[in-house]
This record gives sequence, C-alpha cells and structure tokens, in this order.
Amino acid sequence: MKWYRKAAEQGYAKAQFCLGIYCKCGYGTKKDLAEAVKWFRKAAEQGDPLGQSMLSDALFTGLGVKKNKTEALMWAHKAAEQGTPIAQYTLGGLYFCGENVKMDKVEAVKWFRKAAEQGNADAQFMLGVCYGKGEGVEKNKAEAIKWLQAAAEKGNIRAQFRLAEAYNSGDGVDMDLAMAVFWYRKAADKGFEPAKIALEELGC
Repeated sequence: MKWYRKAAEQGYAKAQFCLGIYCKCGYGTKKDLAEAVKWFRKAAEQGDPLGQSMLSDALFTGLGVKKNKTEALMWAHKAAEQGTPIAQYTLGGLYFCGENVKMDKVEAVKWFRKAAEQGNADAQFMLGVCYGKGEGVEKNKAEAIKWLQAAAEKGNIRAQFRLAEAYNSGDGVDMDLAMAVFWYRKAADKGFEPAKIALEELGC
C-alpha cells in the first residue's frame, strides 16, 4: 500500500489502478469506495484499460460515485477496445439488452466473442446462448454446446445448467442422462435451485 501510493502519486497508471483496488477492498487501508474511484479515474485517464474497466463498473453501479451510464459506456468502450475481457463482456451485455445504447445483438455477439476467446466464462456462456437461439448470429447448436461446455468447465453455473438441460433433452447433443446428472449436480452443489429441482425430478 505504501509503495503503490508513492508510485501512484507520481503518476504511474498501473500503481494508480492497484491503489484503487486496495482502497476498494480495504487491503492495507480502510475501505473507501470514493477514494478507489478517484484512483481508477486517474489510471483510466492515462489509458490504463483495467482502470477504465473498473471506472466503468463504478459508474454503472454507482459504487463510490454518482451513477452515470453514459460515461460508463464510454469507459467500457475504451477498455474493451484495448482488449480487456471483462469490459468486452460488459459491453456485449449492454448491446444485448439495449441498456443505455441501441439494442444490437450482432454487436453484442462481436464483443462476447472477443471476451470468450480470451477465456471469460460469462462471455462464453452468453455466446453459447446466442448460438443456441440464433440471436445476433446464425443458429448453430454445435457452436452453442462448444461455448456452453467451455463456460461450464470454468464453473459458470448457468452454463452448467444449460448444458445439463441439453443432455437431458438431446438438444444439440446426443441425449445422455448420466452427463445431464453430472452437470445438474455441478450447478446444484453451488446452490442453483433449478438444478436441484431437476435432480429431484430425475430421482437423483
């Protein structure tokens, strides 16, 4: 904390981002969301993509700063364009839902894919959903299963449940009750109620 602050106060963007994280989480200092946002903004204004991503998140949620979705969207774009997976996923979600931006499922898929290819499990799940439903991309059940599998293996509960549903019904894969139970149980063990109900219905 001491050395991050020294570097941050001299204008080093990465130290400013790290100092923001320490203030946000209360590492080595009292938790202070407003102070965290101050340092995220300093890092963001110097072009640090993680600072931009954290500032965007704070502006969307109003944690430590007044909500400003227009400014949040701007910073999300800047971070996403620099290749930050969490910002790419966030941006994809905004376009998917049409939140503070015109709904554009094709644009949403573009950003989900960028994040998914970098291993972001939430983006992999959403890309699987988009392929499964044909939203923003041509419907392709095999691609849907591929991305759901990737997300499920990283522990994404929603992907685990959808994958279980696919195996249970034979949607995009050969019906396989054992695999359905396997993925239902993964999600159920994390407290996901629909998965618990599905297991009860299967008598497992």
